[in-house]
Amino acid sequence: MNKKTIAALLSALVLSSLLSACNTTRGVGQDVEAGGEAIQRSAQ
Repeated sequence: MNKKTIAALLSALVLSSLLSACNTTRGVGQDVEAGGEAIQRSAQ
């Protein structure tokens, strides 16, 4: 394999990791928000 092919594969791996991390972060944010709303409802 030449250097360009290796660089392209590494770039694809990094990009896919970043995209999946965004989805994970969004899901965690939604979970935290739902938890906060539940606490607010129980406090009322």
